[in-house]
Amino acid sequence: MADEKQFKPALIIVDFQEDFCPPGTEGAELVPELDVSRVHAVIEKGQDERVEMYSAFYDPFRLSDSGLAGMLKEQEVTDVYVVGLAGDYCVQATAEHAVEEGYQTWIVEEGTRPVMQDTWEECKREMEKKGIKFTCMDSEAVDRVKTFT
Repeated sequence: MADEKQFKPALIIVDFQEDFCPPGTEGAELVPELDVSRVHAVIEKGQDERVEMYSAFYDPFRLSDSGLAGMLKEQEVTDVYVVGLAGDYCVQATAEHAVEEGYQTWIVEEGTRPVMQDTWEECKREMEKKGIKFTCMDSEAVDRVKTFT
């Protein structure tokens, strides 16, 4: 989507829902290695109890919108990096919507875990067919984010 001069990344962390990360537990905290001084916004998804919202962007019917798409466009983001739980649900839905919104989209392996480990490889192949890329912490793709100012 963007050339080197225009690169502007966004990291999206999903999912801090109570099922996976009860408030007040270690799992609900951001890791100390994350430079929170560079966090511009926290988007809460699933605020409409009438509809399940796996994606950080919007629900499957696009009735409930978190505002993330508009915020990323306003900030002129080019690349979206997704990590979190669960790889085969919330991370997948978020990554698919990021691609639909036109972003170069990456899932960082070390920061993502699926619910169904036995079907994860097939799930990843399906996401790759949709344009989602998988990367790791020691990759050039992640190094670009680490050095972005």
